[in-house]
Amino acid sequence: MSKYVKSNSRRKFVAQSTTLAVATSLGGFGFPAIAQSAKKVRVGYLETLAVTGQIWTGVARGHWAKEGLELDLVKFTTGLEMFNAMIGGSLDMLSTGAVISNFPARGQGKVFLLNDIEYATAQLWIRPDMGITNWNDLKGKKIATTIGTTAHVFLDTALRANGLDPSKDVEIVNQGMAAAVTSFISGAVPAVALWVPFNVVVKEKLPSAKMLVDASKYFPKSAIMGGWACRSDYFEKNQDICGKVVKGWVSSNDDLIKNASSILPLIQKNYFPQVPLSDLIEQYSASKYYTSTEWKKMIQTGVVTHWLQQVTDFYARVGGIQNPVPASQYFDSKLLLESIKG
Repeated sequence: MSKYVKSNSRRKFVAQSTTLAVATSLGGFGFPAIAQSAKKVRVGYLETLAVTGQIWTGVARGHWAKEGLELDLVKFTTGLEMFNAMIGGSLDMLSTGAVISNFPARGQGKVFLLNDIEYATAQLWIRPDMGITNWNDLKGKKIATTIGTTAHVFLDTALRANGLDPSKDVEIVNQGMAAAVTSFISGAVPAVALWVPFNVVVKEKLPSAKMLVDASKYFPKSAIMGGWACRSDYFEKNQDICGKVVKGWVSSNDDLIKNASSILPLIQKNYFPQVPLSDLIEQYSASKYYTSTEWKKMIQTGVVTHWLQQVTDFYARVGGIQNPVPASQYFDSKLLLESIKG
């Protein structure tokens, strides 16, 4: 458990708790009252907008409180750490990136929500001052990234698309993302595959660095979705709670998309004060967000399952998953489809 940092729940849930208290008190004035005893759900997350956009929208705008939920949020540095914590019983559910196509394919977790497509959140940065200006220059060189994450999935696709074998033509250095970026900035490696907002640090500390490509170049072949997963036993035994989470997410997701211009400044002020608003808006643009009705159509046409399976196939090949559970089985869309009107 030492690998994750507990969030300051008291500070981050002021808006939610206030909303709950106000809504409850309004019951005496003829307004619908929300249950006074909110159900606490332990949720792991990564500190990137692609993962937390709906989470913070729901907190700030009271969507979780409206469903009678209190999210006990715990911050992690990678989805790999999150899944291990969840499997060990420290979390009820989590919101993450590409890793939702990994552990569930191993029979460890059930995916039940999709946040977005990380369209351009993964990026490959290089150092021209170290002789790296194009793909050919990368041959025989070290590239730092975090193995098994969104950045790694993207890097594998990008290298292969440009005629480089990830296992033979380059040396992939596995580090936590903060360490990988530090290695790049210090000159220990001439390239790094990262995810936003780590690009902000690179731009600040190493202005001479160049982004060679981002994940949008390979869309939709390399579409990487982020979303929510929980333990399979928790999902089976807590359908009511999971259903409330889904409803809160639907309200948060559609609110964020409809009112991004007013919600993003609120999120930046309260949850990303270290990130300039312009960079947070850039993060938002780097992902493809869809309304709940658009997600419903893509689920029904099988596009979502196909995209999840693409990434599962990567993990099966690189991670050696034996007899992986197909996306059609580890993704359960029932609660989401039931919650979407139209």
